[in-house]
Amino acid sequence: MFNFEQLYIDSSFALIEKEISLAEVRVLLEQNRFVVFIDKLAYVVADSESVLLELSDPKMQLREWIKFTKSPGSPICPLNRLMELELTSDRPVLIGENPSEIRGVTTARRIAECLIDEKRRLTSYFIALVETVNEAVTAVDQKGKVIYWNQAAEQVYGIRKETIIGRKIGEHFDQESIMLQRVLDEGRPVRQVYHQPTPDTHVLISASPIMENGRIIGGIATEQDITRIVRLNEELYSAVPAMVEQDRSFAAIIGSGIMFKRVLELAKKFTRVHTPVLLTGEAGSGKEMLAQAIHDGAGGKDASFLTIHCGALPGGLLETELFGYQGGAFTSQGDQGKAGKLELAAGGTLLLKDIDKMPPHMQLKLLQFIKSGSFLRIGGEEAVRADTRIIATASASLQSRMEEGYFLEELYYKLNVMGIEMPPLRERMEDIPELVQAFLREFSLQYNKLIPKPDKDVMTALMNYDWPGNIRELRNVVERIVVLGDGGAISVEQLPQGLVSELQHDNGRIEEGDIFLKARLTDQEENAIIYEALHKAYGNKSAAAKLLGISRGTLYNKMKEYGIKF
Repeated sequence: MFNFEQLYIDSSFALIEKEISLAEVRVLLEQNRFVVFIDKLAYVVADSESVLLELSDPKMQLREWIKFTKSPGSPICPLNRLMELELTSDRPVLIGENPSEIRGVTTARRIAECLIDEKRRLTSYFIALVETVNEAVTAVDQKGKVIYWNQAAEQVYGIRKETIIGRKIGEHFDQESIMLQRVLDEGRPVRQVYHQPTPDTHVLISASPIMENGRIIGGIATEQDITRIVRLNEELYSAVPAMVEQDRSFAAIIGSGIMFKRVLELAKKFTRVHTPVLLTGEAGSGKEMLAQAIHDGAGGKDASFLTIHCGALPGGLLETELFGYQGGAFTSQGDQGKAGKLELAAGGTLLLKDIDKMPPHMQLKLLQFIKSGSFLRIGGEEAVRADTRIIATASASLQSRMEEGYFLEELYYKLNVMGIEMPPLRERMEDIPELVQAFLREFSLQYNKLIPKPDKDVMTALMNYDWPGNIRELRNVVERIVVLGDGGAISVEQLPQGLVSELQHDNGRIEEGDIFLKARLTDQEENAIIYEALHKAYGNKSAAAKLLGISRGTLYNKMKEYGIKF
């Protein structure tokens, strides 16, 4: 961490490994600032000690003089390990790997001065960093006393630095609403947790304990203010009449996080050209909605936007749906044939969902259409031209399927010229509060119900869940809440059981697979389970008690009973 490159190291020294007299030492000090004598320890005689040497018998051996004057030895330390050195005296310090590789001499005073200068530099970097970020930053010591409060925190909470620094954070906020207190108590970091520290403030908080030699010495938290987003969303959706058709453009796509904003910016650029687009990502991550926005953004609101689900149809039927068939191809009864969706979407867009499930021979025909702009109907001999834009969606494993030979390589690269990878919801957790508010408005209007308000524990559960079904799953959960609710406050009990597992863990209720105490255990089994919980919690008694499903007091009694020291 510390940089000692600026430390002054004096290389004017003579290294002695044999017995010499004080007279010889005085001669060496006339030519050097230090004489380094290597015995069982390393001893340094500085030129400032020449007066002492003059008062002694010049024939006295250096070893005897060191013993007589009780001169302490000097430590030998590599430059990169000076932080481990205990600076207990002002005796010179030798810089080197071992006695035979000494680079030079410095002093404890100079090392301390270097440490102080480096501390000032690091403090300046820290202050510049926390004042540059947009989030509110709070740092506390191990007792919860505020040691730093940046300008963003002043703006979010309306509390000036002079008022809060040096005082316990609990003096300004309800104790149960302070996330940093939980970090100090349990020693576990939290990431992107929805939090409402005051009735009028909504934030996403990330917090971490500050550790020193395995001991918690404080905590630091960053809080992203989403109050404006939540309020704006409430105003926006409360003003939308129930019968107005939902906007399908980019403006209707919810997402304010940095990662998702980049996706939208890229997609908007794709509206300017007519080439194919490939959207990859997990199911339910919003690929189809983005495809519709790209179509509309390209000025195609009045043009056709057709969809084929490549994984929902057998190969033969899928080929017919895509390319159509020529009259007489299947019968001789005067059949006029049928245009496929590739032809029907001419001038517009054809969305090919799950293109990774398209059979290989159809991949080749699709590639030929992308390259030439024309295709043959099944049973046909004349090329059909169609100015149809292809937007394809696929799972994130499309590249690996191509590498394994299941997807045509040239088609993959043709589509991926304009490729977008949709992030899963668990990687854009900052968008969850806004999405929840939007879905609550949508389904309340749809089912003619009052708009419910989720409490803090509900939002915490929603933020802590991994959402394997992504936005689609979140939307379904919110619809369930609205349908089954009465329009009042939403409680945790109204959520599906799988969503509250993380919240239950935080409240001390244990999921299947966690460590917990059971009745009728032998003393040996109970002892082992308690020790395992402590090990899993890295010695944190509060966290171990929660894993065990018992109070902290009970845990201490059990540890005392079994003589467990951790």
